[in-house]
Amino acid sequence: MRELDAKQITETVAQLCKEAAYYLPKDVYEGLKKGRETEKSPVGQAVLDQIIKNAEIARDEDRPYCQDTGMTIVFLEVGQDLHIVGGDLEEAVNDGIAKGYTEGYLRKSVVAEPIFNRVNTQNNTPGVIYTKIVPGDKLKITVEPKGFGSENKGGIKMLVPADGLEGVKKAVMEIILHASMNPCPPMVVGIGIGGTMDRAAVMSKIALTRSIDSHNPMPEYAKLEDDLLELINETGIGPQLGGTTSCLGVNIEWGPTHIAGLPVAVTICCHACRHAKRVL
Repeated sequence: MRELDAKQITETVAQLCKEAAYYLPKDVYEGLKKGRETEKSPVGQAVLDQIIKNAEIARDEDRPYCQDTGMTIVFLEVGQDLHIVGGDLEEAVNDGIAKGYTEGYLRKSVVAEPIFNRVNTQNNTPGVIYTKIVPGDKLKITVEPKGFGSENKGGIKMLVPADGLEGVKKAVMEIILHASMNPCPPMVVGIGIGGTMDRAAVMSKIALTRSIDSHNPMPEYAKLEDDLLELINETGIGPQLGGTTSCLGVNIEWGPTHIAGLPVAVTICCHACRHAKRVL
C-alpha cells in the first residue's frame, strides 16, 4: 500500500489550475494554426490570427488565455492500492483549486447557491469532482476549467434505439446549430453516447480531455467523429464571425445503455479547450 500526502495533491491541483488557464494544449494550438491555413473567409482569417496571438501572449507571459477561467472540473483516477494520508481527498482537491485560482489571479466564478442569492464563494470552489477507482497505486489528476459561454450551449437528447445513427447526427447538429456563434468558435465538441442521461453528460466532458487529433478506437465511432466534424464545418458558423473553421475537433466517448435508450449528450467548448494532467 503506497501512501500519498494530501498536501501534495493540493499543490499539484493548484499548479494544474494555473497551467490549464495559461497554456493552451499543443493539439488545440496546432489545430488553430491548421484552421488558419485552410480558412477561406478573410474575416475568419483575421479572427484566427487574433486567437492565435492571444494564445501565444498567454503562454509567454503566464496570463489567463481567457477571462472566464471557468468552473473547475476535476477527474481523479485513484489506484486501489493508494492510501491518502494527512487529509480528505476532495478537501485536498478543493484546497488546490482555491490556492491555484488565488495565486494565479484567475477569475473566481462560482456561486454557492444557484437561484436565490448567488453569492460568490471567492475562491472558485467547490470544483466538480469525479472519482474513479482503478488498478495500481497512482493518482491521475485531470483539471478541466469549463467556461460557461460555451457550457450554456450544450445539451442532451434522450433518443430511442429506432432513431439510430441518423438520429444521433440530427440530435448533435440541432444542438450545434442552436448554439451557432455564441460559444466562441472555433469550437471543440465532446459527445457522450449511451449510459444514462447523467452518464452521457459526464462522458461528453471526458471526451474534451482527449487530444483533438485523436480518434475513438472503435472504427465506427471514429468515422462518426469525422462525419460530424465535416457537418459542423459546413454550417458556415466559422470562427465567431462566419467562415469555414467552425470546429477544431469532435471527440466521442460511449458506454453501454438500456435496451430502450439512446442518450446523446453534447458538451461544446470554445477555442479555449483547456485541460492539464498529472500522475502522482
